[in-house]
Amino acid sequence: MTLKKPILALAMAALLPIPALSQELDEARVKELVLEAIRENPEIIMEAVALLEQRQADAQAQNEADVLRNQRDLIERDPNAPVLGNPDGDVTVVEFFDYNCPYCRRAKVEIRALIEEDPNVQLVYREWPILGEGSVFAAKAALAARAQGKYEDFHWAMMATDGRANEASVMRVAEDVGLDLDQLRQDMEGQEVAEHIETSMRLTQALGFNGTPSFVIGNALVPGFVEKERLSDLVSEARDSSQ
Repeated sequence: MTLKKPILALAMAALLPIPALSQELDEARVKELVLEAIRENPEIIMEAVALLEQRQADAQAQNEADVLRNQRDLIERDPNAPVLGNPDGDVTVVEFFDYNCPYCRRAKVEIRALIEEDPNVQLVYREWPILGEGSVFAAKAALAARAQGKYEDFHWAMMATDGRANEASVMRVAEDVGLDLDQLRQDMEGQEVAEHIETSMRLTQALGFNGTPSFVIGNALVPGFVEKERLSDLVSEARDSSQ
């Protein structure tokens, strides 16, 4: 980890004895104290780095908790997000995903097993197309399929395909599941489709997610692939905490 000199100086100054901090410190004096502290206690560098990392981690955790508290309705109950499983379930699992993400395709099996085993789980899908133009086209097609009542059929079929999602493969799947292709293309340009994707982008940035799949289950933020057993444990924890 590389720290800029002023940040390292301030961090290490925070570790100096109180009498030293009581002095009026200009930049030259801070540098002098830092060099003196390093010579006498080389381990102070690691202490300063650890202090900064802990402060950053604490700030991030607090920010994530604030986002969950303030954006809970949007994350779990956005009327513009597809819902599978039990729409009245007592625990909501939110998955941010991309059709070109191989780990999302692996997660499909785990997610389907979860909602088949637990009839009280509400599954909210957030299309988060971050892996290229094909991902964007697939996400828009999936969201547009709602107008024809085919989102779930299209979603599972897309997750079962091999190779990358692109315009040609997406339209083949759309035809296979019985979608009207002309209507689909028209609905793909609808405002609700664009708003869903834009909201996903804002939420993932606020939650600190940086890859797919990523899950929100109760108060837990879970990045990456998760097996069904772990998903079930997280659902149980969320259920217990809400009682």
